[in-house]
Amino acid sequence: MNEEEEVIVQKTLASNQETLKIYFYPQQKGEMEVQVNIKPNATASEFKIGLDESSQVYELYIPANATNENYKVGKFNITAPGYHYIKIKGASKHKTSSNLVASYPEIVSIKVDAITPNEIKYNKSVHLAAPSTHLRYQVPGDSVVKWFYTEVLVPKEVENSIHAYYETNGFHSGYGGIQINNELERRFIFSIWSLFKTDNPKEIPSQFAVNLKSKGKQVSSGDFGNEGSGGHSHLVYPWKVNTTYRFLSGVKSIAGDSATYIGYYASPEDNYTWHLLSEWTQNKTDTKTGFKNLYAFVENFGNNGDDYFKAYYGNQWIVTPSGNWVELSQAKFTTTAHPQKHQRFDYGAGAEGNLFYMYSGGFKHLKNIDAGDFITRKLNGKHPTIDFTKL
Repeated sequence: MNEEEEVIVQKTLASNQETLKIYFYPQQKGEMEVQVNIKPNATASEFKIGLDESSQVYELYIPANATNENYKVGKFNITAPGYHYIKIKGASKHKTSSNLVASYPEIVSIKVDAITPNEIKYNKSVHLAAPSTHLRYQVPGDSVVKWFYTEVLVPKEVENSIHAYYETNGFHSGYGGIQINNELERRFIFSIWSLFKTDNPKEIPSQFAVNLKSKGKQVSSGDFGNEGSGGHSHLVYPWKVNTTYRFLSGVKSIAGDSATYIGYYASPEDNYTWHLLSEWTQNKTDTKTGFKNLYAFVENFGNNGDDYFKAYYGNQWIVTPSGNWVELSQAKFTTTAHPQKHQRFDYGAGAEGNLFYMYSGGFKHLKNIDAGDFITRKLNGKHPTIDFTKL
């Protein structure tokens, strides 16, 4: 035991039914000793503390008005490197006076004696969400992009992972895709940024406005902020897992310093008929030709980063103003996980046949790729059939 690592927790159990799981990543197997650091409390309590789902569980008693803040729990054996968690469950809490409400003390941190120096990794940042992952599609350098077509499939294993955004049609001025917003609601999305830099849409000057031109049936629209600002649209739609959905984004026109963008979706429920999401004019546009910087991402927009997120992306194509189709089969991988800013290692990407995939969160799988690496999927070789004159 050479070095102690302190994993910050700062959580209080509300009841005996609540369980805390504190994840960490030892890079080799071996024995480690665990301590709990608590904030003294006016009432006494007991915890049950274990490693993962092991049957080895220690009972830890914390007296009322404890003068000690650090309590040794015991030793655990790490049988394999990778993510593990310390599991803390309330066993009981006791009043010492009728004037007090029994409660658990705040757990400030978990201290772990490392097996070797610097060999334990864990998230030191304030970010609880899973890291975002991105596929940045490689477009032939001389291609002018008028239309951008993609497909997405979300596997069943992540159907209950809420606060998930599986973006399919990202570009320099906007994005589209599918979301799981809560246990009951799912959405199709299409939004356009204003190029005026602000997180408050009310601050956008009229010359930088993003104006709604049209939208589809039952599509909601409005402003958005907090990540830049602009115009947002979404359709509440009960999309299904293990099902392929199609998305199409287009540059409808470019005139002066304005560009008009349009987004569509198609689903198997009506034999992949195209439906309008929305159409927006972006003033003070930054393009004089067409789409730039095409990408997709997996994002967890809540704090449930212990859930797992995954999607498959395929059949990416662009269409030039002259009607030429170009298949996009290579992508550069990037992620928001960072050694200083967001220390997460449960992310990855790759190709399975003619599909790209990305995953993050859940502390299930360690990264299988480095940021900046390129991925190539198998070519489909045949582009979709779309009559653009009927859209």
